[in-house]
Amino acid sequence: MTLHVYNTLTRQKEEFVPIVPGRVKFYVCGVTVYDHSHLGHGRSYVTWDTIRRYLMWQGYAVTYVQNFTDIDDKILRRAEKEHSTMTRVSETYIAAYLEDMSKLNILPADAYPRATQSIPEITALIAELEAGGFAYPASGDVYYHVRRFVGYGKLSGKHLDQLRVDADKRLEDEELKRKKDPADFALWKASRPGEPFWDSAWGPGRPGWHIECSAMVRAQLGDTIDIHAGGEDLQFPHHENEIAQSEAATGKPLARYWLHNGFLNVKKKSGEVEKMSKSLGNFWTLKDLLEKFAPMGFRLYVLQAHYRTQLTFSVEALENAQKGWSNLEESLRLSGLVQSLNQPLQGELLSSSVEAFRVAMDDDFNTPEALAVIFALSNALMSERNVVEHGGALRISPEQ
Repeated sequence: MTLHVYNTLTRQKEEFVPIVPGRVKFYVCGVTVYDHSHLGHGRSYVTWDTIRRYLMWQGYAVTYVQNFTDIDDKILRRAEKEHSTMTRVSETYIAAYLEDMSKLNILPADAYPRATQSIPEITALIAELEAGGFAYPASGDVYYHVRRFVGYGKLSGKHLDQLRVDADKRLEDEELKRKKDPADFALWKASRPGEPFWDSAWGPGRPGWHIECSAMVRAQLGDTIDIHAGGEDLQFPHHENEIAQSEAATGKPLARYWLHNGFLNVKKKSGEVEKMSKSLGNFWTLKDLLEKFAPMGFRLYVLQAHYRTQLTFSVEALENAQKGWSNLEESLRLSGLVQSLNQPLQGELLSSSVEAFRVAMDDDFNTPEALAVIFALSNALMSERNVVEHGGALRISPEQ
């Protein structure tokens, strides 16, 4: 079986065929660094780390890039609240994020581009869009003219007429006056008093959120990449807008495969389920979690659900995953003991397990099925524990 992935863009599973044989260019949208990361972030980045590791295990040379959004209204509000600066707030929470990821045994990205370090690439891309008729200046802002991009909505399935109605309800009169269409979005924002700014052809200001990733993907990985991934909440508007920006500028697909992970939800006292997010105030930070639970227990908890499904958080579920990881650790210890007795675990048992694991993961990274294979192998090993530890003969032969 060859690897098949569910492509959000086409809404079906497709055989994975990279642009360059043996190589994978993989971009994941990173965090906005104004606070500690929460469990929803943990779920997302454990997911992409696992997929990255599997691709590497399959022999692909993977270039993995993940950005930091380090200029944003939320960062500026945090800086004002703490009598600090945008840079200090960003640096604090970038360091905290990297510490959390290290504890979760997540491989470092090959590059962590930052919005504030990518201003030349961002302004150059905006200029290209303006020259092509896809962007227009308005009172120091620059907006993307969504109706000029024929394919707008192809990722999310949203229609511009409905977006216009929704935008009419949200926007203030002054912003509406500046736009040619209510659904248009900002590429560049004119500076406001007291805010950091950069000089540009349209006046002092800072980039909009969506243009950052388009510019950083292009700078780091080129016009077209193999995999673009993120949480399902980024599908619209962020990823939809990325496609509009990048493809209008290059005339090429931004990514071959779009992957999105499901939300991490929590149950309210009423029994209703809602997304875990900072804005709702219903989240655990990874920092708090990792003080109470083993990192690998959390990874196991995440991977027991398929990455595209929604996962409901509970302490009990984490505790069960913790126990499951303890059992796997014991199996690994036993495997080491068997190896030390010069009785290698190979042959039919191991090879069939590896093949079953590969089949599961090749089906859109089906980690629940892959874990079932691992636990079955673990149980077989555990059944030999007493025999091995007390000097008896293995019931599982070295050839199995």
